[in-house]
Amino acid sequence: MKLTPYLEKLSTSQEYQDFQEKNPQAFPTAGFFVLDLETKQNIHQIDYFVPESKKVAAFTLDNPEKVQVQMMDLMSDKTPEQLELQTNTDLDQLQGILEDEMKNRGDTEKIKKIIAVLQTLDGRKIWNLNCVCSGMEIIKAHINDADRSVLKMDKASILDYVKQVPGQKGTPQLQTPQGQIPQQPQKPATQEDIKQEIEKIDKLEQDLEKEKQNLKKASEEKEN
Repeated sequence: MKLTPYLEKLSTSQEYQDFQEKNPQAFPTAGFFVLDLETKQNIHQIDYFVPESKKVAAFTLDNPEKVQVQMMDLMSDKTPEQLELQTNTDLDQLQGILEDEMKNRGDTEKIKKIIAVLQTLDGRKIWNLNCVCSGMEIIKAHINDADRSVLKMDKASILDYVKQVPGQKGTPQLQTPQGQIPQQPQKPATQEDIKQEIEKIDKLEQDLEKEKQNLKKASEEKEN
């Protein structure tokens, strides 16, 4: 899948044009994408920062009828960096780049889902990726958009993201890596529990402060 058609859909939409007329100082800060390689139920979202209100306009581009826009509070006091939306790395290249790097490291797992956030970080355009693999593992990686190089890659079991909630027996919940992982959970997660948790992986926010809420809202609107 290509990113350009979604950018064209955004720029030509009435919703975007109305937004720009009301907010001429707004600028793009992030691209947010869920690429489900099995179900093809994907999400494509572009975020714009509005300096006057310190809010973020999230444009979701998957509805064939119209572009959906939501105004949300910024999760940090820090002004985000502006993002140039034209990329050197396309969405349909991410899987191959990651799987090539995985093979170089002796990892033969297949990627099932990619959660990709595109942002400018310290002047560089970076793809921040979180992926669910066939072997119940999570791959975290950063890709430099300019040359498609893998800047870092880490792997963890999805069990590391399952947390037992006190008072709710047998109901594990996902948590972000910033949270503390219990060394001895009250009850081990079953394989069925883990499979259910994979469906929630698109709610994870990794290293980027607001994307967890963005994905939840975008997913709910898509279902409606």
